[in-house]
Amino acid sequence: MSLEERERLIRLIKERSFLYSEKEEFLLSSGARSRYYFDMKKTTYSPEGQYLIGRLFYEKIKELGLYSRHIGGLTLGADPIATAVARYSYDMADPIEAFVIRKEPKRHGVMRQIEGYINPGDKVIIVEDVVTTGGSTLKAIDVALSHGLEIEAIIVLLDRCELNGRENIERKGFPFYSIFTIKDIID
Repeated sequence: MSLEERERLIRLIKERSFLYSEKEEFLLSSGARSRYYFDMKKTTYSPEGQYLIGRLFYEKIKELGLYSRHIGGLTLGADPIATAVARYSYDMADPIEAFVIRKEPKRHGVMRQIEGYINPGDKVIIVEDVVTTGGSTLKAIDVALSHGLEIEAIIVLLDRCELNGRENIERKGFPFYSIFTIKDIID
């Protein structure tokens, strides 16, 4: 990805997803409060965001030499990232399947907790939009492992670099990569 496209995604995140307050008014999913918040769905679900995210994640996967043919994570943060990568990878004639991990197993039909064309033993990349404590990513890891998936790496769009998110994930024994950190957004 060109530096120009990388900078365009940063600008898109700042314009659409970044909220700031002088007071710690934003309640995070971890229960902590913060002066800033990232409503990433406003970027990850936009047409331009989808293209840029799909390309940036795909190129990161190739740069790291990862071989997984499946990408996904806990719904809802991972969904647009996984589908963006799947679409971009298809355009590159190198398809990577998207999958979704439900927070709870479906209570009807085949009662799956993981949706997509995926089977035990498949290598996967777990993705997330924002990491603070790593709680959602850790839940995705636990569900993926309990379903017999082999996790190759964790890649997140934004690491807030606080409350030990990265460390909590790495403690589980998986390599952790972020496309951006908070320093890329807050100058």
